[in-house]
Amino acid sequence: MPKNGKSEVNSQGLDLEHELPAADNEMQERAESGIAAQPAEPESELQKVRAERDTLLDRLARLQAEFENARKRAVREQQDYREYAVSDTVKSLLPILDSFERALQVSGNNGNDLRSGVELIYKQLQDALVKLGLRQIPAKGEPFDPHLHEAIEMVDTDEVEDHHVLDELQRGYKLKERLLRPAMVRVARNPKS
Repeated sequence: MPKNGKSEVNSQGLDLEHELPAADNEMQERAESGIAAQPAEPESELQKVRAERDTLLDRLARLQAEFENARKRAVREQQDYREYAVSDTVKSLLPILDSFERALQVSGNNGNDLRSGVELIYKQLQDALVKLGLRQIPAKGEPFDPHLHEAIEMVDTDEVEDHHVLDELQRGYKLKERLLRPAMVRVARNPKS
């Protein structure tokens, strides 16, 4: 290093002692002398970025709170729906309950009146259930369908075609298109087939 403390620079701009470009040499001199490099962005831009960050964090917190409130509201509405979904069904069955009460209050020993009253109530109940979408599954004389019928017994007979329902022990039902209960049936097996 020369006596004055500075490196010599040749005509091509290289520091002869370290072979660095002259501009890099100037940065090294600044660093050695304690002059700090100026930040690339001014303080006002930093404040803008911080303000934008704070705005976005606030917006995120509000959206999270909104989402949580919507989720809680949906859960509450589902519970309310489940609790009160049967109310229409119960309302349609109340007249039938009234008819049973009236039938029980009637005094008398006439069996025909009692039978006709029970038949009337049975018809009323059927009509109410049909309005709700309940359908009976046809069984007797129908081909056996394992999706609609539950075979309790196979009976050897030639009265009915092979694999057809001979008897219905318990009626099956569908609610709209969904199976509620399969029909319990006895199925014919024709030994001659």
